Amino acid sequence: MTCGLRTLAACLSLSAGAGTQAAVDAGPATAPRMEFTPLPAGSYRLPQIQPVADAALLDERGRPVRLSSVTNGKITLLTFFYTYCADPLGCPFVHETMTWLRSRIARDHELAHRVRFVAISCDPTTDTPEVLARYAGELADDSRFEWRFLTARSVRELLPVIDDFGQDVSVELDRSGRPTRALHHMLKVFLIDGRGKVREIYSLAYLQPQVMLNDMRTLYLER
Repeated sequence: MTCGLRTLAACLSLSAGAGTQAAVDAGPATAPRMEFTPLPAGSYRLPQIQPVADAALLDERGRPVRLSSVTNGKITLLTFFYTYCADPLGCPFVHETMTWLRSRIARDHELAHRVRFVAISCDPTTDTPEVLARYAGELADDSRFEWRFLTARSVRELLPVIDDFGQDVSVELDRSGRPTRALHHMLKVFLIDGRGKVREIYSLAYLQPQVMLNDMRTLYLER
């Protein structure tokens, strides 16, 4: 049983007092295998899927951030997450994939200055700026590569962002109908061009680092 999007604020508020143990046990992740050879960067064109709507968010230092300021001007890889996710094929897998991509992109000085990563918490009740700062660590302070960690002042302010990206977020309920600490959301990573247009959406099956790297380089070559 789950608590749906429109009652998410109440569910998250209740679940915040439910303890810190996630409902999903962490274990070794088995990444989906790539059964194809990625097309070379620049040999194809990515379609424009949708524009990104603006919104007011907060960064890991509690500073106001307009979503438009971190989805324009650079090629952006954006994901939704929550810091206490323990599903090995959920948020931790996305984080591991993005960390690998960051290390590869950092070797290309020119590309590194044209790419940013953005991670938006889908649980602002728990993931306050202070919590995000501890989670992000040195990743948020690396001057060589821009990786932004964002949250919202409230679930109410986050809902339009979740809606715009088509993210279904719900809270798992226990047998007595009380919210647990487990969130359910479709794993999606969004590739956004420098004009704020979504150009690709990666699900778990297509969260392949080399594919994503080639797609970013393809957008870079569009200049």
